[in-house]
Formats: sequence, structure tokens, C-alpha cells
Amino acid sequence: MTSSAKTLLKVLVQQRQWRYADFVRAYERTAGQVFKGSSKPGTRNLTVSEPQFRRWTAGKVTTLPSTEACQVLERLFGIDAATLFGPPPTGAVGRSSKAPTPYDLESEIAMTARDAADEASTAAAQSLSDTTLDQLRDDVTSLARRYTSLAPFDVFRDAKLLREQAEHLRDRTQVPAQRQDLLIIAGQACALLSTAAFDLGSLDGAVRLARSAALYGETARFDALRAYAGGSLAICAYFAGRPSDAVRLVRTAQSLGGLGDIARRRLLAIEARAYGHLGDHARAERTLRASVNEHADLRDDLHDDTAGEFGFTEERLLMSNGTTCLLLQDGAGAETAAQRALTLISSRPPARQSASVRGKAAADLATAQLLRQDLDGAAATLETVWAVPREKRVAGLLERTGNLRATLTATAFRGSQLAAELGERIEDFGRLSAPHQLGTSGWQPALEA
Repeated sequence: MTSSAKTLLKVLVQQRQWRYADFVRAYERTAGQVFKGSSKPGTRNLTVSEPQFRRWTAGKVTTLPSTEACQVLERLFGIDAATLFGPPPTGAVGRSSKAPTPYDLESEIAMTARDAADEASTAAAQSLSDTTLDQLRDDVTSLARRYTSLAPFDVFRDAKLLREQAEHLRDRTQVPAQRQDLLIIAGQACALLSTAAFDLGSLDGAVRLARSAALYGETARFDALRAYAGGSLAICAYFAGRPSDAVRLVRTAQSLGGLGDIARRRLLAIEARAYGHLGDHARAERTLRASVNEHADLRDDLHDDTAGEFGFTEERLLMSNGTTCLLLQDGAGAETAAQRALTLISSRPPARQSASVRGKAAADLATAQLLRQDLDGAAATLETVWAVPREKRVAGLLERTGNLRATLTATAFRGSQLAAELGERIEDFGRLSAPHQLGTSGWQPALEA
């Protein structure tokens, strides 16, 4: 057994046929001799625990023990400590190089069993229970699916906590599969944080958080999350007046593998919007058609299975494409898309009706009605907008009502008492919104997805 020993100390212990009990008796006796009469702290009743004995003899120490321990070992074996904890000399022999006696074999088996149990316990302590992971995964899925029913500030608070929990748990496990799961959970929470920050009017914060979500997705090799984050970055880019960057970002996201129909439909809608901001009518219209016709029966884990805010419902697609039609000065197309979106939302169960999407679609419809000078129709449509609760008046909706305010100043409506009243209501609507109340509404957004 000497041939498999990793330290000279192990060889010498085996040669003496010492078990732990034998070693600790010799160690304590020698310590009493070395420090007899000493008043130095830490030199009385020196001993060695069994786990420490096994680490010493197994070569699992990276630095020498304490000075006092080294002094005892050097007296006990007559060899300096650095040599004792180093590898045994080549060709080292002794009684243990022979076939072990039954007593030696039994001792070795017992020690090996204790080593295995100790190391297995250490490994178990570096993993998480499936229940813990399942609960955290369920929590982030639930938050994504409840996004439309919550205020963006509440989503931000809850997503922040989920990301922190995922990172805390990631430090507690060394199991690769668990660490990957926690990276994905943290990345999903970060993506929700980005969307909530955007809805609250914090564009810079949304960009940073979306980039973090993309990095989580890249580290976890989860392309669906990278694609979602890439789409969010593209939205932020054209909101910041950089539609060319938006096209580049969304095309990069589209090049990722393993994306389902919903993911591709969302990216196409974002791409169409970017072309709209560029004034590229031909590409915008072509991409709009592609977004509606994306039916390859493909799915992915994020956009389809987790869904919720990561999904892209038909009414959201219609609302988004209606906004793009407005950019293209296609009032009729915008009116048709917005009306269809509102009809579809009304057909959903109350829990699945998004106040944000409803408000945006209604604002677009009112704008389209104003383009054909139907002021009364726009006033009636805006009743749907006024009904959006203050905490859900997100940045994209405020941008649309801001455009409405500008449209009401057109020559056709000058002198109209109704137009003046609507303009005042739009201003009040914005002042009472969450972004305005939180002081995050200073940026000037463009029309968003």
C-alpha cells in the first residue's frame, strides 16, 4: 500500500500499522513532551481529529499545519514537516510494502470507507435539492405569466429578488446542471427586470439589464433567452433614435438557433418597426407580412413554455404592427390592426387581458381616426385609454398619447373645444403615470413593440 501513498507521512503511518487511535495517542504523548512546562497559548492538550488525520495522510493539505503541530510531528518521526507532507521518496519500502496483514487490510478498508463517506457528504453539501430549484423555476415562470396583471414596479421588485436568490443558490452548488439551471433562472429574472425598467421609463437601465440577460443566456447556452434579450435591445435602440442599430441587433437575434415561431414573430415585428423608423417602406411592409405568416410549427422553452411576458400573443402582434403602419403613414392599415387587437383582447378571459396592450392599441386607433379627421371617433376610443390604471401607464403608452397630443394641434382641429379638452386630458393622463411619478419619464421614446 506504500506505493499508492501520496505523502511520506502516510508511508510512515502504514509502516507502524497505526490506526487513527494509535496515531493520536502517540501524537498527544509527544506533544506533552515537546511543550512540557510551556505557557505559550495553544500548546496545552494538543490533539488531532480523525478527519484532520485522514487529510494529512491523504495529502489533502495545501499548506503546512500550525507551527506547534509541525514541531510535534518532527519530534515524533524525526523528519522535518515539509518532507513529511511531501511525496514519499522513490523506492521507499518498509513493512507496508509487503502484502498487508489482515489487521492492516481491515484498517485500510475502514479508513477508505470513512474517507468516502466524508467526501460524499462534502459533495452533497455542494448541491441543492430539486425542490428548491423547482420552486425558484416556478416563481420566475409565475412572474412572467402574471406580468400583465401587475404594476411594472411590482414586477421589478419581485424579479430583483428572484435574480438575487438564483445567484445566492448558484454559489451553493457545484453541480453543473444545477448551475446552468440557475443561470437561466437568473437570466429570465434579468430579462423581466429589463422589461419592467423600460415600462417605467428607464431606458438606460433597460439596456444594461437586457445586456445582462443576454450574457446569462450566452453563459448558459440558452439561445432563446439571448434572442429575447436581443429583441429588447433592438427596441431600446430605436427608442433611443438608433433604428439602424435596432436592425443589426434584431438580425443577430434572428440568427440564433432553436427559436420557435413566437420568438421569430416577435423579432420580425421589431424589425418591421425599425424599418418604419428608417423610412424604408418596402422592407417594413415585407417584414410585416412575414411576421403574420410565420407558421413553421416550431417551439422553444422560453417563448412557448414559460410564455407570459416572454410570449408574443396575437393581439400584441396586431398592436405592434398597427403602430408600424402609423410610422408608414398607413392610417387605414393601422386602424384595421388596432381594431382587431382590441376585439381579440376583449375575447380573452379577464386575467389574460393586458391593460398595457389594450391602451396602446386604443391610442393607435385614436391616432388613425384623427388622421382621417374623425375627432368624435377618437374621443370615444380614448375612453379605453383613460381607463388604464395609473400604475400601468407605461412608457410606450405615454409615447402614443404624446403623439396624439401633437396630432390634436393639426390645422384641422384648431379652434375645436373637444380637441382642446382631449389635449388637456392627455397631459393629466401622463402626469399621473408611474414613470412621471417615479421621475423616470425624462427620455423621449419612439413607438415601441
